[in-house]
Amino acid sequence: MKKTNFILLMILALSWMLQSCNNTKSYADMKKDEQAGISKFITDNNIKVISFEDFASKDSTTDVSKNEYVLFKETGVYMQIVRKGVGLKLGNGDRAEVLARYLEVNLNEDDTISSNIYGSYVTNPDRFTVVNSNGTLTASFDTSALMYNTYGSQSVPSGWLVALPYIRLGRWSSEDGVAKVKLIVPHDQGQSTASQSVYACYYELTYELGK
Repeated sequence: MKKTNFILLMILALSWMLQSCNNTKSYADMKKDEQAGISKFITDNNIKVISFEDFASKDSTTDVSKNEYVLFKETGVYMQIVRKGVGLKLGNGDRAEVLARYLEVNLNEDDTISSNIYGSYVTNPDRFTVVNSNGTLTASFDTSALMYNTYGSQSVPSGWLVALPYIRLGRWSSEDGVAKVKLIVPHDQGQSTASQSVYACYYELTYELGK
């Protein structure tokens, strides 16, 4: 009897382990889900994807009237420049303090997960410092930033930095003078939770030169 019970317990344990394995997605499967979310977003929003070569040939602009986004193949980031802004581009060796207002949407779940464009955050944008070292951009959030307090990392998502070579940083005088972009950022170019859980995010972002 004891032997029979032991065998039954072993069978149940093996079944549970197999079920657990079946419920755990591989990284490859999660990447497929992520890509499906990106593709659905592009289709649902009638986005026209253009090549970097096409983007560069048009003085690094995207036609907003055609809802164009340029795809950076090396990173998988898609970008639309809504406004280039008024001010100066970040040159080699430059260091700047940037104020960013953003909306963040998880594309796997089609859900807004973070934003500082509502409520008290409107007058308290995220602040980060960016450095251009021979074309390589690195940036870190101030500890007061909502992104830092949400995800616990001072590293600014790499996807956020893609726009900086193509926009101008100036101080707020009117909304039209502030650079604005829209981004689709895959997990490996995004914030820490997106990177760990393998999901892409859509961002609407404005960049302003800090005080």
